[in-house]
Amino acid sequence: MTSAGKTILIVEDDQPSRDVVRLATQAQNHTLIEAATGTEGLEAAREHNPDLIILDVNLPGMSGLDVCRRLRAEGSRVPIIMLTAKADTIDVVVGLELGADDYVTKPFEVRELMARIGAHLRRSELSAQEQPRDRFEFPGLVIDLGRRQVFRDGQEVLLTLTEFNLLALLASRPGQVMSRGDLLRRVWGYEVEIETRTVDAHVYRLRRKIEPEAEKPTYIHSVPGIGYRFAG
Repeated sequence: MTSAGKTILIVEDDQPSRDVVRLATQAQNHTLIEAATGTEGLEAAREHNPDLIILDVNLPGMSGLDVCRRLRAEGSRVPIIMLTAKADTIDVVVGLELGADDYVTKPFEVRELMARIGAHLRRSELSAQEQPRDRFEFPGLVIDLGRRQVFRDGQEVLLTLTEFNLLALLASRPGQVMSRGDLLRRVWGYEVEIETRTVDAHVYRLRRKIEPEAEKPTYIHSVPGIGYRFAG
């Protein structure tokens, strides 16, 4: 299996860094799309639907973290590798919580960056070839999509239709942060942003039905100011 011939978007305001990545990606027959600001990067991601995004944290105007947050809120599952100036910073933690798949510290080794790019592209290819799942299994929790049943420690948990759809959506994207607005669109069908606590209310009830300890959730984690992340 090969991951050559893919489209990669780099959002980086440093021209020399983009030049280095361009040469490295072209050597592997990839097509590189370049953007110098967060706004340009967000537009390029929407327009070109790249196979992978290299996203600098510190960008003019809209930060890389904001770009990542918006893409994930829109439902994009494209692999995102964040570029950050320092290791073990809050930016790394926030980036991963927002849905970034990986990070590389600057100044970066081109060989390391290309190795990570290759790994994520291969993983995406494997995921694309997988058959749609009809069952999710996590420690202590089973979600049967076909039968629309949920079991906690072997015992069936009765959920409303909306509760089941919300849980199934979150569980289908483990580790990915989903905003309240995105959940409202995908579960409730709201096409516009509205002020409502309905998502929080449903998560509150879900936790009391599926969590071993509702106050210390194992599965559905809150991401302050954004939404929720399933961590089963």
